[in-house]
Amino acid sequence: MSLHLQGLPARTFSGVTYGVVGLVAAITIVANLSQRPNLYAIPAVGSSNWLGSWWGSFKYLMNARNVIQEGYEKYKSAPFKVAEPNRWTVILSSREHVEELAKSNELSFVEAINDQIQIEYSLGHGVHHNPYHASVIRLNLTRNLEVLYPHIRDEIVTSFTDLLDLSENEWKSVPAFSIIQKIVCRTTNRAFTGLPLCRDPDWIDLNIRCTVDMIAGGVIIGLFPKFMRPLAARLLTRVPQCIRRGAKLLGPIIEERQEYLDEYGTEWDDKPNDFLSWLMDEAEGAELTVDRLTRRILVSNFAAIHTTSNGFTQALFYLAANPQYIPPLREEVEGIVQKEGWSKSAVGKMRKVDSFLKECLRFEGVLFASLPRKALKDFTFSDGTFVPKGTLIAAAAVSIHHNKDVYENPDIFEPFRFAGMHDEDGSRSKHQCTSTSADFLPFGHGRQACPGRFFATNELKLMLAHVVVTYDVKLQDNETYPPSWHIGSFISANSHAKVLFRNRID
Repeated sequence: MSLHLQGLPARTFSGVTYGVVGLVAAITIVANLSQRPNLYAIPAVGSSNWLGSWWGSFKYLMNARNVIQEGYEKYKSAPFKVAEPNRWTVILSSREHVEELAKSNELSFVEAINDQIQIEYSLGHGVHHNPYHASVIRLNLTRNLEVLYPHIRDEIVTSFTDLLDLSENEWKSVPAFSIIQKIVCRTTNRAFTGLPLCRDPDWIDLNIRCTVDMIAGGVIIGLFPKFMRPLAARLLTRVPQCIRRGAKLLGPIIEERQEYLDEYGTEWDDKPNDFLSWLMDEAEGAELTVDRLTRRILVSNFAAIHTTSNGFTQALFYLAANPQYIPPLREEVEGIVQKEGWSKSAVGKMRKVDSFLKECLRFEGVLFASLPRKALKDFTFSDGTFVPKGTLIAAAAVSIHHNKDVYENPDIFEPFRFAGMHDEDGSRSKHQCTSTSADFLPFGHGRQACPGRFFATNELKLMLAHVVVTYDVKLQDNETYPPSWHIGSFISANSHAKVLFRNRID
């Protein structure tokens, strides 16, 4: 990982300086290891002594799936712990534990995420401690999905046309993940900031880069003791540059809308019905500044773009690797659209499309250890399992998703698995992609489940429906599904793999 140190001359960061930074990081890791919560009563995967846990953390970084699966099989439904570079994470696998993890207010998702990417220092105290943007997503964005549908659909169609740039009926090889990131960024921001900014190449590039910069920045900031983290965030990450660049692009739009707010209040003719407007309606005082609103938009894009891009790229790979699934998907979409057009209710009836996406999320997913939570105080589970304040806890998501006692033939990709479950028991909502449970965890579960999952899922469904009725897709000859990339608990679609597109030929 290379660091671009903004605003300081290159000579400032000599070998000596890098040595000091490395020494501070090493001292911090040792200090954290010596002060981590007492978890001796919970068994470890591998050795629990200092040297053994250090080696275990390296194994977890390189192959988290196998480490978690080893604990899942060895300890059955009992909690176990895995080593990370500067802490232990307690992994839960039983349905009872996962339900308690999801429902408790004493186990915080927000604090767990802050530990991982250091939002408090990279984007500021207000974004972390007053995340009102999440409530705006949960309420306003979800409520306005039907109104936003024509705009989202228009952006999906236009984005694919612009970015694929196909010539008549010829096959064209495209870098799938890169193309999908741009399409998702444009589509998401059609609902977040509207036209024309959502199509601005500079805005698209910023938000895609900012996602990477925030993750990398969080790792760097976390290497330092708390009193040094504000300085590390300013000097050793690219996030401040992202904020300045974002404010430059968003500033004129925010200032224009603020003039209307000052003159007419929260309602005026032709007021944009988008996330930025809803944020400005809710913001008070300093939160109405260009800088603060930019931070909210950037962190919301961070949450939306990576997960949706990753999920759709994985789905596209499965579709291209298994073109036999295109005809039944195409038949379903065309039959429904012919009767109802492209609408929220129409897309809601596309059970095979929904099932295909849900199966991709079950089979691949975005995290090996989902539902991250941090104990805000000492906590005891109903079976007596005790975790002290400060403990990071998660659920063994991929192991649960591939458990034969939960899913029939769990290691076989069955795209219409959940559509079949619906047909069997008639329970529509239970088997939908947006429905969370202790057995399906890509969007979390319980009180702190992903607030944007309804928007994200409908975006994914519209994209898949558009692809199957508009294009033919396949992988290169003799290629199979491109394997995902893993680092620690994170799962990412293969960013080097390409997919062949052509305009549909019946």
